[in-house]
Amino acid sequence: MILNSADDSKQRKTIPIVAEPAGSDDEAMVSLYAAAKKIYPRSVEGIFAYWRWIFVFATQIVFYGLPWLEWGTRQAVLFDLASRRFYIFGLVLYPQDFIYLTGLLVISALALFLFTAVAGRLWCGFACPQTVYSEIFLWIERKIEGDRSARMRLDDADFSLEKLVKKWYKHTIWIFFSIWTGFTFVGYFTPIRELAMEFFLTRMGPWELFWVFFYAFATYGNAGFMREQVCKYMCPYARFQSAMFDNDTLIVTYDTERGEPRGPRSKKVELASSNLGACVDCTLCVQVCPTGIDIRNGLQYECIGCGACADVCDTVMDKMGYARGLVRFSTQNAMENKWTSREMWQRLMRPRIQIYTMILGAIVIALLVSLSLRTPFKVDVVRDRSTLSRITEYGTLENVYRLQIMNAAEHAQTYRLLVRGLPQLKITTDTEVMVDPAQARWIVLRADVPYGSTEPGSHKIQFEIQAVGSDHFVVEKSVFIVPR
Repeated sequence: MILNSADDSKQRKTIPIVAEPAGSDDEAMVSLYAAAKKIYPRSVEGIFAYWRWIFVFATQIVFYGLPWLEWGTRQAVLFDLASRRFYIFGLVLYPQDFIYLTGLLVISALALFLFTAVAGRLWCGFACPQTVYSEIFLWIERKIEGDRSARMRLDDADFSLEKLVKKWYKHTIWIFFSIWTGFTFVGYFTPIRELAMEFFLTRMGPWELFWVFFYAFATYGNAGFMREQVCKYMCPYARFQSAMFDNDTLIVTYDTERGEPRGPRSKKVELASSNLGACVDCTLCVQVCPTGIDIRNGLQYECIGCGACADVCDTVMDKMGYARGLVRFSTQNAMENKWTSREMWQRLMRPRIQIYTMILGAIVIALLVSLSLRTPFKVDVVRDRSTLSRITEYGTLENVYRLQIMNAAEHAQTYRLLVRGLPQLKITTDTEVMVDPAQARWIVLRADVPYGSTEPGSHKIQFEIQAVGSDHFVVEKSVFIVPR
């Protein structure tokens, strides 16, 4: 698939060449910097705009509301880095559960590949944080400064009290919203109720304060100023998306055969007698585009697949009395072969998509099964390196171990300790240990055998730790040292 470039003359200001005489020769200094023209997206209504706002509300309700939910006596979702515990509702994960994070990242990557192969940049156009926050900031800007033409006039106008008040009011709301966003983000790593109390009492720790304002600054800058620049120049997804596209991928397309030759005309003129295509060359598709491209020039890497141009074009077609779909989601094969919608959707379930779906489904099922069968506690065994082995006053040979028992359950749990691997090997310390809910406890464990009953050397043994009152148990390997 070829991604065409947008018309640079519409997007950039030309920087003049400055020529200066130097001695007998003329030297020309050429600036390689081309200033990007500010984009003023026009508001639009339609099915894709409707779905985009659904995703805005859904993602932000989850983001801002989730940290305030409680699960028992704690925060429902909390990534407690200080104590190295991740709480996700009834699930408590430790650093040893890193495999689940790996599985989640693999699922996310495969899902992105699947959605991209099916319908292009769905993530970018509807659910990406950059898109979501840009929509929110644009909505605030429109409410204060007006729609596209009003904002353009305000920016071009000379300094005035009205301009000062509107700009100040807009940036104040932007900054407040950004700080709220940064505060919520940190609330996933520090209990948010404690963080709120510390915030209002100005007692926040330096790291919490840094990350609140760092994330606020990133939100303010990316959604308020950079916007499409992030999608066009900073996001790597725009650059490698074409590797996941094929001729059966749903993309935003302009029907050139139906739309050309384009040109303005009166509503009273019949389309058949106008010697023109359906496109009235109103440029509204360019005005509503958040990245400022002209979809009539073909698919470009800047296109985020939001469908705003399709929405506004359908509105124009309705006013002109023409059929909708001059700009629509379709595939290259469907456009070239004039497939019906049914034929196009049938082709979407091609082998590539089926393979992605099967692999993704298998990994999701495997991860869910692993979580359901997961033992609700973990054990680490560490030998005491200060003393490899010693003879006790009772005539036994003793080795000392340190056990860390991590209780991932939401209630206190008692664990029974057993050791196997050598004849007459036994534990001489307490064999039952209680650990508080979602806590970890280190214990010192001593194991011994009668002196002389075992040959010198390193012998493999196993510690079996069982949760009292349940069938869950963990077996950890270690060694018992018998000196020569």
